Amino acid sequence: MTDQTDPLARLAAALERLAPPAAAEADWGAHPAYVVSGGRVRGIARLDAPALPLMQGIDAQKALVVENVARLARGAAAHDMLLWGSRGMGKSALLRAAVRAAQAERPGSIALVQASPDAALADLFHDLGQVDRRFLVFLDDLGFDAGDAAAARALRSWLEGGVEARPANVRLAVTSNRRAIVERHAAEQDDPINPRDAVDDRLALADRFGLSIGFHNCSQDDYLAIIAGYATHFGLTFDEGDALEWSKRRGGRSGRVAWQYVNELAGRAGMAI
Repeated sequence: MTDQTDPLARLAAALERLAPPAAAEADWGAHPAYVVSGGRVRGIARLDAPALPLMQGIDAQKALVVENVARLARGAAAHDMLLWGSRGMGKSALLRAAVRAAQAERPGSIALVQASPDAALADLFHDLGQVDRRFLVFLDDLGFDAGDAAAARALRSWLEGGVEARPANVRLAVTSNRRAIVERHAAEQDDPINPRDAVDDRLALADRFGLSIGFHNCSQDDYLAIIAGYATHFGLTFDEGDALEWSKRRGGRSGRVAWQYVNELAGRAGMAI
């Protein structure tokens, strides 16, 4: 029995009460999605994503992502994916939708794990590699500053060329506004000493992805088609002129702007969507 009159014993007991409880081990088979943040893993009970048929204007991109995620869910060879390009064109939503579709086809086969580049990825990949399930690790809106070469090289090493082999049941999906992920400056082209070296070093990270899929600003027709798809689904009507005026006020056309307009239509109609 500990002597509670001993000052050291009382101090040890106080510290034990203040210490946070040990984090429970993640149950990697219980949820359709997870968020890794601050060294902790949180299971997500329901993976929210739009239905794939509602995602218009990105048919070619959708086909590539859906097929690759389905391969991973089946246990077949699959690629790491870089989804890059214009903001608001459904890169993140498409990944969620593709995983949800694969889960519907093969319940329990695959989970989406959203993490950040500083979330001890090597340890995460090691843990996932011990689980009899497939995982798509998702880094959203990734971008490295020009001076942050070390972080970019660490990610590049894991993708290809590192000492530790990647688990066969884990693949990486990254969304970024830049194809090269790492910020580039026009001054690099003017460097008189091996000007291509700096550029190639940045593109080397993007080249590690088996699939590099570009998303571009949608045309007026695509923008209206996206709205029409959602409007039909929710039983809403809209005026094309009003929809185009909405995009002008928002400063551009994209899937996100189209969805925001659909949300406005629903609000006007007193509907919840």
